[in-house]
Amino acid sequence: MAKLSLGLQLGYWGALPPGNAHVEMAQEAERLGFDSVWCAESWGNDVFTPLAWIGAHTEKVRLGTAVAQLSARTPTACAMATLALDHLSGGRMILGLGVSGPQVVEGWYGQPYSKPVTRTRDYVDIIRKVLARREPVTSDSEAYPLPYNGPGAWGMGKPLKPITHPLRADVPIFIGAEGPKNVTQTAEIADGWLPLYYSPYRQEVYADQIAGAKDGFEICPTVMVSINDNLEEALYPVKAMLGFYIGGMGSAKRNFHKELMARMGFPDEADEVQRLFMAGQRDRAIEAVPTQFADEISLCGPKARIREKLVDWENSPVTSLLINGEPQLLRDMAELTL
Repeated sequence: MAKLSLGLQLGYWGALPPGNAHVEMAQEAERLGFDSVWCAESWGNDVFTPLAWIGAHTEKVRLGTAVAQLSARTPTACAMATLALDHLSGGRMILGLGVSGPQVVEGWYGQPYSKPVTRTRDYVDIIRKVLARREPVTSDSEAYPLPYNGPGAWGMGKPLKPITHPLRADVPIFIGAEGPKNVTQTAEIADGWLPLYYSPYRQEVYADQIAGAKDGFEICPTVMVSINDNLEEALYPVKAMLGFYIGGMGSAKRNFHKELMARMGFPDEADEVQRLFMAGQRDRAIEAVPTQFADEISLCGPKARIREKLVDWENSPVTSLLINGEPQLLRDMAELTL
């Protein structure tokens, strides 16, 4: 049974910046012994700027992107941001990457959502070349050719390597992956995996996909925590989140979150949640989320129940739980876990 570490998942901003709240939360997490702090991006704030600000106000906690979207920047631009933040933080950077979905990639970034697994592999390969700084970086990738010689090229592209010497050639690279092929590839090419949903009671769902992971491979799911003596009330925020993601984060044709729920053993329920949500019946969609699924992927209920459930997580391949909440929740989880 492995001891779990904790990470603070701050997510992305809403309509307004969080002010100094995220810095204060990160500082409290560091004081409590949390291993990492994570920021995200969608189509609002970017992921690196808030993390740099948090890094300037902390000393030890690792700084992770969960996740930097591939389509937001080229692999070399992403490597430059990683190189800079790793230097500024004294070697605390974790680069978490993800392809996002076709609605964001094509609707916000104006790029085709094609061959996501191949693009992920090529993206990671180029970043590793930049950080290794052994030779000028070239790539025959279809999506990220270096030098570029396609339509509109002047034919003057020159292979380059970073002017600034990276602090670490082996900055950890994590990948947020959902589909079986992407998870399998993540175990092969990355240092860690950021699952969207993970159930320690259904380890067989991912067992074959992560079998090829190297020693030290980290698995860090985001896990909603709700401490409440009333289990039904504790589970409501989890069901509300699932209702939105399974019902509305995608199209009727393709929703990766819905497909993942189906693979985890709830295909009919996933169909019903999506049907209700898309019919405008959001409250009923939330009610249709199965209690068992919501409970398995979260930590909800009285403290004593959460303490018991933590044993099941410790007996899984998971290495760290990424949680979000008020300072008191961080303190409670530190007491229960660390």
